[in-house]
Amino acid sequence: MMTKGINEAAQAILGAYDSGAPCGPVRDLLPEGDVDAAYAVQQATTEVWLKKGRRLVGRKIGLTAKSVQKQLGVDQPDFGMLYADMAASDGDEIPLSKTMQPRVEAEVALALERDLDCEQPTVADLIRATVFALPAIEVVGSRIADWNIKIVDTIADNASSGLYVLGCSPRSLGSFDLRLCGMVMERRGEQVSLGAGVACLGNPLNAALWLARKMVEVGAPLRAGDIILTGALGPMVPVKPGDAFEARISGLGSVRAVFAQE
Repeated sequence: MMTKGINEAAQAILGAYDSGAPCGPVRDLLPEGDVDAAYAVQQATTEVWLKKGRRLVGRKIGLTAKSVQKQLGVDQPDFGMLYADMAASDGDEIPLSKTMQPRVEAEVALALERDLDCEQPTVADLIRATVFALPAIEVVGSRIADWNIKIVDTIADNASSGLYVLGCSPRSLGSFDLRLCGMVMERRGEQVSLGAGVACLGNPLNAALWLARKMVEVGAPLRAGDIILTGALGPMVPVKPGDAFEARISGLGSVRAVFAQE
């Protein structure tokens, strides 16, 4: 029965991706609150996409705000896969058809130049493995209709992933303060989100370290070349056709996400 529920949930999410039409919540197909079952669904969809030729380029971290964790009844973040075809260029127009029910949030992205496959990686291991940081806008999306999600739904749905945009001015970790860096995101000049590194589990490095340890635990450690989206620095903002967003992170630079008028 468990296998049947996992397969049905995976097929529902894959069907939503293919059709462009959201599906209903998948939580009713799985044991209530069963995070392991939700990750099994995510793994099932990952295997399908890899067989179809999608290229895995990193991971994203979600639920890094304590308030959101409390809202969904969990005490830790979650993670999802990043694929090469999810990357959009800074400032290029994004067709709304490329994601579903989009919202944007500003984040710090880390690029790795070393594997993080040792047992219980430390923050020093993480810093040594990181070649640079970039400002990022994550375009989160949901295959679940009306964002009617609980923790099982979002994990199964690849942590509500959509697209991501990276800035083009890499910075070393030593050149700015990740914990105290301020973020402001504007929509055509109007401030719509405000935050700082401390909003992301106290420091984006804390979120990245959680991920590094989690990926070792599940037997899929982070590798050289991977990109990590460390989690939101401020509130998510819904996207409307024709929107243009710019996120600026102190010491790290800026990044833009522009959406087509559809």
